[in-house]
Amino acid sequence: VVTIPARAGADVVVGELNGQIVKKMEDEEAVLEIAAERATYRLPARLIDIGEISARFGGDAELSDIKIRVEIGEPPAETVQWVENAAEDGAYTIVVPPIEFAVRAVYGDTTVEISKFEAYVERTVAVPDGVDPNRITTAVVFDADGTPRHVPTKVVMIDGKYYAVISSLTNSTYAVIWNSVEFGDAAAHWAKDTINNMGSRMIIQGTGGGNFSPDRNVTRAEFAAMIVRALGLGAENGPSAFTDVNEADWYNGVIRTAHAYGLLSGFADGTFRPNDDITREQAMVILSRAMEITGLKAKLPGDAADAVLQTFADAAQASGWAIGGIADCVQADIVSGRNGNMLAPLDAITRAEAATMVERLLQKSDLI
Repeated sequence: VVTIPARAGADVVVGELNGQIVKKMEDEEAVLEIAAERATYRLPARLIDIGEISARFGGDAELSDIKIRVEIGEPPAETVQWVENAAEDGAYTIVVPPIEFAVRAVYGDTTVEISKFEAYVERTVAVPDGVDPNRITTAVVFDADGTPRHVPTKVVMIDGKYYAVISSLTNSTYAVIWNSVEFGDAAAHWAKDTINNMGSRMIIQGTGGGNFSPDRNVTRAEFAAMIVRALGLGAENGPSAFTDVNEADWYNGVIRTAHAYGLLSGFADGTFRPNDDITREQAMVILSRAMEITGLKAKLPGDAADAVLQTFADAAQASGWAIGGIADCVQADIVSGRNGNMLAPLDAITRAEAATMVERLLQKSDLI
């Protein structure tokens, strides 16, 4: 870990290295840490991908002439304003004021924004003294249009002080919020705590009238939305990747994102069938692919799928293409059998079960 400490009281902190140093750090699997008073930013050097950055500058740029700048600071006044406006519109409370993280590559007069990463980057934000850590729900990142969305967040204590640890695949402006959600029809449900937790984190949405409809089957589009929001990804608007998904459909953006990240695929006829109920095996394959993004899959024992599933009486009913994903979910303890030793791979799942699977994915990945 190469740490660049910042002086106390600075509104903006900039850590700068040249490309040659970044390449050396990448070769040594080192981590660049910018330590400011309000926040610490830990960025594995390999995620900067200095080779790709050099190619964007034309390929003939000397690494020593490329500057990599990592910035932590207060957002511009107009950004702060629409963050506050979004809080008023969304009925949540900002617990930690917005803070902006940015990584830029500079070569001559050209600046390139490094805004997306292939793995989670960790930011640790100090919780102000006097703030009750139990009244922190999550952190949100703000898209270019000011729309907030959840990013995986957990609260930890370090040397007697509380911090919000935010894991994200992008750079932008973040704020830590309190957003209490309780669905009326989940009050006596077995998944009450999970449903309200996922709702408070903006991962799941209700079905109207303050309800969640926990026992209703979840559709393929709804499950795609849950996974995309859980991972802290934004919806990518644009032409649909599937013949039965229109650009104007509410789920087009989340399906495009999930498809772009390799989380899901459609059917052989080019359709996605967004309104079909998702089956347990389909959901488990998507969760398995999500585990690759969160880093959880690399931590699994790696036992053979047949050996993992041999205790389930109906394992033979699972589709061949789903066996590996099902085994991953069982090994990770994200999914367990129904009625003891039944996988029920072709059964539909309820909205409550889907929320539980997503929560376990984040918990087992140590993201919440």
